[in-house]
Amino acid sequence: MNIFGRELSARALRERTGDLESVAGVRQVELANGTERGVRAVELRTAAGLEVDVLVDRAMDLGAARFRGVPFGWRSGNGFRHPGLHEHNDEDGLSWLRALDGLLVSGGLDHTLFGGEVDASGYGYPPRQTVRHGLHGRLTAVPGRLLEAGEVWDGDHCVLRVRGEMVQATSFGEHLRLTRTVEVDFDGLEIRLRDVVDNLGFERTPHMFLYHLNFGWPLVEEGTEFLAPISGTLWQSDSVREQGVSYRHLPAPRPGFVEQVFEHRLVPDRDGRHRVALVGPGGGFGVEVAWDSAAMPHFFEWQNLRSGQYAVGLEPSTHHVAGDAAARDDGSMIWLEHGESRTYTTSLRVLDGVDATAAARARIRAVADQPE
Repeated sequence: MNIFGRELSARALRERTGDLESVAGVRQVELANGTERGVRAVELRTAAGLEVDVLVDRAMDLGAARFRGVPFGWRSGNGFRHPGLHEHNDEDGLSWLRALDGLLVSGGLDHTLFGGEVDASGYGYPPRQTVRHGLHGRLTAVPGRLLEAGEVWDGDHCVLRVRGEMVQATSFGEHLRLTRTVEVDFDGLEIRLRDVVDNLGFERTPHMFLYHLNFGWPLVEEGTEFLAPISGTLWQSDSVREQGVSYRHLPAPRPGFVEQVFEHRLVPDRDGRHRVALVGPGGGFGVEVAWDSAAMPHFFEWQNLRSGQYAVGLEPSTHHVAGDAAARDDGSMIWLEHGESRTYTTSLRVLDGVDATAAARARIRAVADQPE
């Protein structure tokens, strides 16, 4: 392992410290103040300087994220609110926006994108022929059941691993389970996610899934560039035409900026993975995100460049931006029978230095170029 610039075996490292937590490790904590009170979290910290918090009671999403003390995950100001405070049906289904904070907020498990009323007659409960969904579904307010949190050694290699499960269920409705594993290497710069969604119920159940990966200042700054192998843009919000801000090169924060959303058609690499990156001004720092293109074929870029918020969201998705009702109409909805499952694998890598960002640029350009 590379520990502070030195190659050390596990034995050599243990000879030099009585507690490996002094170098890297896993720590369970509980947030104790304000709207976050009672939220359990697991802190992962690597010898390379990568730190990320897994929010157990927030669907095991990713909260604060830092590299060598510098944040790269976005903080919205909402805080990591306790799920008991979440009002799913408030504000015409937009109350999810009060839970939007941190590096990853997942959407699902039976609905993503904007809300609305859809058919629920398949569950066979006459009093409820339809179900109303809010923005990005119910998952973010589902607390996790922690199954594992610790170090996993294999010879001189160590992985810091957190694993848990969330069950989204109701009587006479969906009964879906998400089993999430988050891993980082003891000396690593990469966060790896493996999500398995399965249907525990005995009714045919719709499934939609989305990752809202959120990045903030100082990675997001005037001059930050978004890199992706793009063959075309399938959809963009009206605000793009009205404001004229580039999807590719970011400006400084703007008062009153109206969010811009793009759905880009990405070209997968030879391994069948989609790959995108954000590179900060000067090219000295960035992040690269890669995921299974077959599992999540769609991708959205979210620009929230408003003063006081200032973020970019990179959003792999199972479905097109048109959402739930459209997916049912065009046949693209995923339906899970009892025991069926879907698996999602995603990695987020910190790019440390100009050589690392140049290598990421080369990997993406080897797949396809992108419009200016």
